[in-house]
Amino acid sequence: MTQFEIFKMTVNHRPHNTFLYHAGFTPDLKKRIIEKFNIDEGKISDFFGFFSPISIQPEEEKREVDFSKYYVDIDKPEGSFINSLGVLEIPAKYYHFTGYISPLRNAKSLKDIEEFPFPESEKLNPIGMIEKVEKAHKEGKVTVCWVGHMYENSWQIRGYEEFLVDMIENPSWCEYILDRFTDRNIKIAQFAAEAGVDMITTGDDVANQKNLMFSKEMWRKFIKSRWKKVYEKAKSIKPDIQIWYHSDGNIEEIIGELIDIGVTILNPLQPECMDIYKIKREFGKYIVFDGTIGTQSTMPFGTPDEVKRVVRDRKEKIGYDGALILSPTHVLEPDVPIENIEAFVEECRKGY
Repeated sequence: MTQFEIFKMTVNHRPHNTFLYHAGFTPDLKKRIIEKFNIDEGKISDFFGFFSPISIQPEEEKREVDFSKYYVDIDKPEGSFINSLGVLEIPAKYYHFTGYISPLRNAKSLKDIEEFPFPESEKLNPIGMIEKVEKAHKEGKVTVCWVGHMYENSWQIRGYEEFLVDMIENPSWCEYILDRFTDRNIKIAQFAAEAGVDMITTGDDVANQKNLMFSKEMWRKFIKSRWKKVYEKAKSIKPDIQIWYHSDGNIEEIIGELIDIGVTILNPLQPECMDIYKIKREFGKYIVFDGTIGTQSTMPFGTPDEVKRVVRDRKEKIGYDGALILSPTHVLEPDVPIENIEAFVEECRKGY
């Protein structure tokens, strides 16, 4: 079967023998994989047989923005750069991570925030998207459109602590920032649905290892209500479009509400944070699981045999109805043995 055929069975919760699976790698680990197997970087997914949807994105007119005025008080270390959102990223000296310095960290008024050069929805253009979707489907491929973050982009621009304080003391500031990204995300979701894309990917990390980062009431007010608008727009155009949502951490208390607003595929379901079997029992008829293989436990610290056992366990206890995409719960870090990656792939390739 093609990946498109397997995907259709997966999202329709139809039992099947062949599961989709995928994994991502940090630069150091990717380099060692390329060297060990003597493969080109662009061929890794094909080599391992990973689920590899074709990304279909609207074109965006390039914008030239000078964000330097937001960092006149900052000594920029070597290797730092300002990203497309205007956030200064500085080397964190830990693998692939960077630290963030937010351009609106010193904002004193709503006017300061309103004057910030946010990405503009008007710069997006859906030209060519329909043709790309049609071509991918003819090749048996699934199509996907990355819609983006909302909360994560917002706090990165305002500052993490500053944004959380604003949720209580200056809610209109938060709402303005969030609305700018909501409008943009709605436009991308609209273009994706009109083009016939199979799945839009979205998400925000809204939890830590134990709980949500803020109260459920705050999440409902600031975040849930806005994602609901994005998903409603996409589904009003293409009712069967799949909504993929990502959040690290323990998000168990909001899973039901994510389903209510349209989420159909949930990622990554960290077994170190949540009882994934309980979640399957409660919500399995409504959502597809994408993930479940621990990157804080199984992948770095298990033996190859343990990795295979965990994959078999997930197939049997989570994927019995077909509604499972197997993947590690985060990008694989340098401490993951390549032998464990081989074991993961070998077991994923086996029929159920």
